[in-house]
Order: sequence, then structure tokens, then C-alpha cells
Amino acid sequence: MLTILGFSMVICFMYLIMTKRLSALIALILVPIIFALLGGHYAGLGGMMLDGVKTLAPTGVMLTFSILYFGIMIDAGLFDSLVRRILALVKGDPLKVLVGTAVLTMLVSLDGDSSTTYMIACAAFLPLYQRLGMNVLGMVCVVNIASGIMNISPWGGPTARAAAALHVDALEIFLPMIPAMLMGAGCLVFTAIVLGQKERARLGVVHLEDFHNGSMALGNGSAEECDRHRRPQMFWANLILTLTLIACLVVGAMPIQVLFMVGFALAIMINYPSIEHQKERIAAHASNVLAVTALIFAAGIFTGILSGTGMVDAMAKSLLHVVPESFGPFLAVFTALVSMPFTFFMSNDAFYFGILPVIAQTAAEYGITPLEIARASVVGQPVHLLSPLVPSLYLLVALAKVDLGDHQRFALRWAVFASFGLLAGGLIFGAFPLYQMQ
Repeated sequence: MLTILGFSMVICFMYLIMTKRLSALIALILVPIIFALLGGHYAGLGGMMLDGVKTLAPTGVMLTFSILYFGIMIDAGLFDSLVRRILALVKGDPLKVLVGTAVLTMLVSLDGDSSTTYMIACAAFLPLYQRLGMNVLGMVCVVNIASGIMNISPWGGPTARAAAALHVDALEIFLPMIPAMLMGAGCLVFTAIVLGQKERARLGVVHLEDFHNGSMALGNGSAEECDRHRRPQMFWANLILTLTLIACLVVGAMPIQVLFMVGFALAIMINYPSIEHQKERIAAHASNVLAVTALIFAAGIFTGILSGTGMVDAMAKSLLHVVPESFGPFLAVFTALVSMPFTFFMSNDAFYFGILPVIAQTAAEYGITPLEIARASVVGQPVHLLSPLVPSLYLLVALAKVDLGDHQRFALRWAVFASFGLLAGGLIFGAFPLYQMQ
């Protein structure tokens, strides 16, 4: 019953947002409540929802101040020179723009934090896409998948979770997966080429003169108004502050929420000493902050009910029970394949700490090691980052101003393609076996 209820809830949610029957915000709140009531979970429903909100509260705080921080940096003009350099390289060619988006995003994603990646990529490329008249969904697709591929670095969440759940070393998981990551990156570049050729056929190579400073802002307002907020004399100070912040994020000097809070306070004080100007800049980014944080806390209700009612556990166990015993020697490939739907329909925590140990224990009976299962388990990450349960996804679609359902419809097949690239690379280069003889 719980299994049917859980899958029905997720499918209903996806249907409603993809067909635009409901906004993601409303669906995240109402759909799980209705299904919980249908399952008879009246008692403790409020507690489940509050637990989910509390779990995502740190993420909400982090996104609030990270949006404000990068918003201030965009206002001050930190990324203007980067966009000009990109423009000089691509020369108005949509194909080069998309390939450049893929390559730059993978480099930025080395810090392992999707939210930071999305903000930097959108700051660098969104004005260019808008100026060329390109489909922003192409940019969002490439950025999202690039982050999913690079997310399997040792300091990224999935690899660390797999290492903790199976009691293995994260570096031993990661190193044999590097060739697979390169194949996944190749699939992403191929995706960018295909999308770029379509855009080139639609738009041609557009001749552009250099951007006016103000037209490069992600914020609202005219070019003259954007120019008023530029602080070119603060470029080096802003660059040093941003690089220091990213370095602290990578080494884990302090909790990420605290780092962004301190970084924002320093950034706005340095660039806009006047209290009136500070209030104006915060108000200018308030709509972006509200759009993202509201979705984050609404997602807390969804995940809280999914976990609190036991739907996640029931979904996982029921799927494992349908695996025939003869399929045992193929469990590494099975793990890689199911990591795509599993991590899409449930959180990484639920998959890596709830399901993966069960698979690894069964696989050990067929001679498949926990390290091989751990490597196979990260294959689905490009698909995972399209999940409505991933908070950073809402940040990406809010920054790019695209509809969540439109993005998922556009990007899902390309994310699956990238995951199969990781799968093929893992098999070819021996990160995990296709078939393990006992």
C-alpha cells in the first residue's frame, strides 16, 4: 500500500507540474498532504511536515545568502569582463556558446556545490543567451547536466554518502571513475553540439558589437540604471573576496551557510556603504530570494511526508524484492541503472543510506565488492539533479526564469544520455563489472 501510494504521489506531482496544472510551489505542498491523508496518516502529519522543513532549513539559509551575495557581485560588475571574453571567443555563434557553456560549467563545478555553479554559470551566460535570442532551456539543460557529472567528485555529496554508507574510502570510489566522467563529459559536449547546431540553424551566426556594461546584468532595469550600481574600482577586491569564499567552501573552513552570510555582509558593505543603497540592492534581489526559498521550504513538506509515512522505505524494498536471483551477477550494472530512477524519486540520503547497503550486502554474495557497487551507484547523478527533491534545481530555474516542468521535459533525455555515458565508461574501464562470476 505504501509503495503504491509513494509512486502514485511522485507520478501525480510530476504530471501536475509538467502539464502546468499546478505550480511547483503549490504542488509540493498540497499533493503530499492529500496522499498522506488518503493513506490514513492523520496522526503526526504536522510533525512530519515540520521535520522536513527543519531538514531543509539550512539549505534555505544557504541559498538566501548565496543569491544575495552573487546578486551583489553581478550588480557591482564582477562578471562583466568574463562575459566580454566569452563573447569575443564565441563571436555570436550559438554552437560555440553552448559548447562553451558546457566546458565552463564543468570547470566551475569542480567545487562540488551545485548552487554556486548555477549562480556563476547564469551570471556568465544568461545575458549572452538573451542577447543572441537563444533558447534559455538549452543553457539550463547543459548547466544542470554538467553539475550532475562533476558532482561525483570526492568532496561532492553522492560519493561521500556512498563512502559513508558502505564504509569505504571516497578517493577509491572516485579515481577509477575518472575515465567514466570523461565519457560523461563527452556525452555532454555532444549534447551541446546537437543543441547548438539546432540554434545555429534557427538563428544563424549573429554579429554583435560589444555589450554595453549595463546590458550584462542579470538584475532588472535599464542599462543606465545597471550602470549606476557598477563598481569597477572594486573589481579586484570583489574578485579576491569571491575566490577566498570559494576556497573556504572547498576546504570546509566553516559551515556553508555561515560563509555565505559573512561573504554577503562584506560584499554589500564594501560595494555599497550607504544604508539606503544597501536596502535598495537587497530589495532588488528579494523576488529571486523569495522564489527559491519558498520552494525549498515547500519541498520540505514533500520530503517530510515521503520519509515520515515510510513511503520511501516501502518503495525501495518493493523494488529490490522484484529482482530475480539469477540477476545477482549483474548487480553492479543493476545498481547503476536503478540509481537513475531511485535518486530521481527520492533523496540521495534515502538511496545511499537506505538502499545501497542492502544492494551491497546482496552483491557481496556474488563476489561484487562494496567499492564496485559504490562506483556504480553514482552513475545516476545527472538524472538526480533534475529531481524535484533537489533544492538547487529551484535556484537554477529561478535564476534562468524558466518553468520547472519545461526544463525537465527538455533535459531529461539528455541527462539519461549522460548517465549512460558514465555507465559505459565505468564498464569499459573496469570501475565495476558487467557480470561477476562467483
